[in-house]
Amino acid sequence: MTEDVPELRASDADRERVAEVLRDALAEGRLDMGEFEERLDAAYRARTYGELAPITRDLPAAAGAAPVSMSKEPAQRGSWDGRIVGGEGTSGWAVAVMSGFQRRGRWTVPRRFNTVAFWGGGEIDLREADFAAGEVVINCVAIMGGISVVVPPGVEVVVRGLGVMGGFDHGEDGVPAQRGAPRVVVTGFAFWGGVGIERKRRKGSKAGGGRLEGGEGRRELDEGRRDGRRHWEH
Repeated sequence: MTEDVPELRASDADRERVAEVLRDALAEGRLDMGEFEERLDAAYRARTYGELAPITRDLPAAAGAAPVSMSKEPAQRGSWDGRIVGGEGTSGWAVAVMSGFQRRGRWTVPRRFNTVAFWGGGEIDLREADFAAGEVVINCVAIMGGISVVVPPGVEVVVRGLGVMGGFDHGEDGVPAQRGAPRVVVTGFAFWGGVGIERKRRKGSKAGGGRLEGGEGRRELDEGRRDGRRHWEH
């Protein structure tokens, strides 16, 4: 199949599948460290299926795992393969000043997404989102406001944010990820405000983008202020 489409462009997900086979081969003793490093470097530099295919041609798939396919097939429902799409994100910024913002529904999370809430509130919902890379960074700055980050089950969350007279939620940090799932790194700081991270199952699609209006924006603001007050009182 690869010979039929040697120039078809490979995605980040294709390269990661090849890298996973190489890691398994190293662990099983099929490759020494020098061979592993050489092939891994070639995998991450590969741009087409024709360049990727030879890297694992002499290696079996790990026990119980499906072989790496170099043909472009539709991703299975519920698979992460079809959601790490490469390229650019839908947008790189979201700002709320005495107002609110939302990013939810079908959108592409860029490699780095910056958000600011000042006397306002924001929601970043990743349950229906695609990802520009296997690791994305969401930088949250909440000043007398609140930002909520919602992730689906299976995603790895790494929290590197700080609360200063405010709250920065670390509750989802370190939860094991599903194989092939993206990593979401949440950074930033909250000053007299709050950044919350919660894990929820996917729901019916809703339109992406948009803003929190009226009562919704005020509720996010009130929640951020309450987080900041609770942190200060303790």
